[in-house]
Amino acid sequence: MSTTTETQSTETQTATAATATGRSAPERTPTKKTVLMCRPDHFTVVYQINPWMDPAKPTDTALAVAQWQTLHDTYVGLGFDVRLIDPVEGLPDMVYAANGGTVIDGIAYGAKFTHEQRAAEGPAYMEWFGANGFDVHEPVETNEGEGDFLLVGDVVLAGTGFRSDASSHEELARVIGREIITLTLVNPSFYHLDTAIAVLDSRPGQEHIAYLPSAFDGPSLEILRERYPDAILVSEEDAAVLGLNSFSDGRNVVIAARATGFEAQLVEAGYRPIGVDLSELLLGGGGVKCCTLELRR
Repeated sequence: MSTTTETQSTETQTATAATATGRSAPERTPTKKTVLMCRPDHFTVVYQINPWMDPAKPTDTALAVAQWQTLHDTYVGLGFDVRLIDPVEGLPDMVYAANGGTVIDGIAYGAKFTHEQRAAEGPAYMEWFGANGFDVHEPVETNEGEGDFLLVGDVVLAGTGFRSDASSHEELARVIGREIITLTLVNPSFYHLDTAIAVLDSRPGQEHIAYLPSAFDGPSLEILRERYPDAILVSEEDAAVLGLNSFSDGRNVVIAARATGFEAQLVEAGYRPIGVDLSELLLGGGGVKCCTLELRR
């Protein structure tokens, strides 16, 4: 299907949804994004560090590369500036670029991984940040980058419970000088914040998110309800295919193709969802957002 036809089809869906609900969907405005990605040339599953991974299941590296390429080309088609970091042999999870660090206001706060299998990814990404003009801060505290740090407006939602230590939230606040809001994850299947929350619009004053309520403890859920009363609440079924592990430019939202319920919710809210199939990379516990690190100058 051509991009023009796809756009017309989605706009028709949006109009239909608005008519069905008796109200107009909000106008959504895209913003150009700059992102960092890593080709999964060495992707495989040879160890288990999350519930999605099973070394006994076969993986297809060529298929992973082909699916990743579709994601890459989708971003290029949306006008994103896509940068690439060279994959390192022996680091099969390096494709999940979001975990490589957090980049806000030209400052790159590096990652320090929980599991030794991924430890070498932190220095590899910090070396790339330094070589590309970012102000690199090496972490003292354990954190897994944008997997657990999501910029929404002027604040950073910060996850803890499975991977990133809560002390890293304080460290990030000192490094970037922004307010950090700690949220505690309680479901091992949603071990990073970006598997349980999707940032749909990150512009100050226009903040909009989607999330899975059951992924959070009680106090965290209260924070989300109070701060984001208009958030989209996603079903367990859509979250289970990492539907929330998506990436948005404020209008276009790239999501897991199998998250059809979330797709319909996005259309009703005025967004243009674009489904991609990353089923092979899901075997390692990652989806669209996991493969995408936003670079903010």
